[in-house]
Amino acid sequence: MIYVMCRRSNMKQFYYLYKSGRLQRKDNTLEIVYKDNTKRSIPIERVDDIYVMTEFDFNTNLLNFISKYGVSVHFFNYYGFYTGTYYPKEQLVSGKLLIKQVESYKNSEKRLYLAKAFINAASYNIYRNLKYYDNRGKNLKEYIDEISFLRNQIEFCKDIKELMGIEGNIRKKYYETWKIIINQNMEFEKRVKNPPDNAINSLISYVNTLIYTRVLSEIYKTQLNPTISYLHEPSERRFSLCLDIAEIFKPIIADRLIFSMLNKNQITEKDFEKELNFLYIKEAARKEITKEMDLRLQTTIKHKTLDRDVSYEYLIRLEIYKIIKYLIEDIPYEGFKMWW
Repeated sequence: MIYVMCRRSNMKQFYYLYKSGRLQRKDNTLEIVYKDNTKRSIPIERVDDIYVMTEFDFNTNLLNFISKYGVSVHFFNYYGFYTGTYYPKEQLVSGKLLIKQVESYKNSEKRLYLAKAFINAASYNIYRNLKYYDNRGKNLKEYIDEISFLRNQIEFCKDIKELMGIEGNIRKKYYETWKIIINQNMEFEKRVKNPPDNAINSLISYVNTLIYTRVLSEIYKTQLNPTISYLHEPSERRFSLCLDIAEIFKPIIADRLIFSMLNKNQITEKDFEKELNFLYIKEAARKEITKEMDLRLQTTIKHKTLDRDVSYEYLIRLEIYKIIKYLIEDIPYEGFKMWW
């Protein structure tokens, strides 16, 4: 089964593949051949990214074909967790920007400047989330005050390690509020990632990877290199700049989505396999989550600087452009902070 999400003005879409089969090229289009031999064709011109949520077969002919059109393929394992991306050869490259990225990474002052900007924006968006729910009767003032105190320490950090320590303490306090914000009686004491140890941790991991892959998709549309990062240490096995930028948008998009879906009972513990320690999110729930994610990403707000409506997804692109302007033109960078 295919779920098509995120219709845009340019008519390109995200395709989520949930039913096993083979994805192949047929003439100048994509064809899915399912295990029962039924087929479906997808015009390549309509495809933005492909999300493979189940077992699929490919060949090099297919990969060469989608590379020509700049289509990335994101892979998720049996449990619904992100395992990797097929990332085509960059179509937009800039040696000048790459040099500037590396220089800013090697310059400890510039690297710390960017890292602080990411954490400053991310922690402010966390603060705004707490203010939002405090104003709706959740009584979070104690946590808001503690996070405000920790945020004030960011500017005094002398290196990345110290900054990451502050960030960790902010998130620890933030996650303590989730048992108050979330109406359902679900176990959640702290953030556990590898592997998640309860339903909420599994949900966080899944939704965060959707944000991560969207950030990667937006970076791919620019000349920025996703492997050179400033807050997270660059790694040979991940696009670490995506992690940097995703920090800003997780509170705005991912966390708000989780709170909303749980408080509206769109997702409950019944949507997880209890026998697998809630590690596995059932397929129907994953489809609902991706649907809600795309709806949110296409939701528009009035941009205060541009004075026009822009989607949440386009906010990510704008953030990348701001980083590029800092790297190339040394224009001061400030991470996006929500005002609503």
